[in-house]
Amino acid sequence: MKSMDRIVQTVQDTAHYVNSNLPDHAKGSGGSNPSGETQIDADVWADHLFFDKLSSLEGVGGYASEERKGVVDCGDGDYTIAIDPLDGSSNLASNNSVGTIVGVYDAELPASGRHLVAGMMVLFGPYTTMTVAREDRDIVQDYLLRDGYSERWGEYELPDEPTVIGLAGKKDARSEGFNSLATELERNLKLRYGGATVADLAQVLQYGGLFGYPETETYPGGKLRVHFEAAPLAYLIEASGGSSSDTNQSLLDVEPDEIHARTPTFLGNTSLIERVEAKLGD
Repeated sequence: MKSMDRIVQTVQDTAHYVNSNLPDHAKGSGGSNPSGETQIDADVWADHLFFDKLSSLEGVGGYASEERKGVVDCGDGDYTIAIDPLDGSSNLASNNSVGTIVGVYDAELPASGRHLVAGMMVLFGPYTTMTVAREDRDIVQDYLLRDGYSERWGEYELPDEPTVIGLAGKKDARSEGFNSLATELERNLKLRYGGATVADLAQVLQYGGLFGYPETETYPGGKLRVHFEAAPLAYLIEASGGSSSDTNQSLLDVEPDEIHARTPTFLGNTSLIERVEAKLGD
């Protein structure tokens, strides 16, 4: 089995276990992550699970997580794993969707998304799915994870006509330009924002549309991390026929200066990304 096949299989297998045991870790606190944000027990638990399984794989040379300060050296492998083990974990207490985001880089970090060779997301919703884009595949594959098995469930190609929109950030903390654009777009698109990026992007992949997390007063450089969230999801959306942007360029072209670097993040249909760049770009 090739190294990439092992990585995909290991993420699938670990996701099965996470899904079965999430309720045991939904309520506990876990301190703060390296960005100073509140962790819950499930964040730390999921990170340990994925680290234990992925770091020991042949081909994996480094492991970087939103929950860890730096990159862990795993040996001489060519690939570096960047992972958000439990995206949207604050949703757990109210029994709403969470997910996992994985980027596989063929370079040491920090590195731009042009060094990604795979992007994956797991959605723990009413049922559990895993979406995978790989450099060595022509399709974006969706899997249904059920009863310990991973079934091929379909392929993603972004619909031509956008339907939904999910925009993060409080209105009074966003720029006037962004709020103006949001008002224009929300006239014709259904509002879909749930606070877990994986769940919000799954809506875009299924129905077409736009997900956006802009600069805000709280997060003047954007909230989502390049390595763990923005770039891997950009890899997925672009492989599905869509586009991504930080308002000026593809998210795959963003050059992070450190492991936990952030960026404004927009993902969706090319026509909508073009409107974002025309309205908000330099």
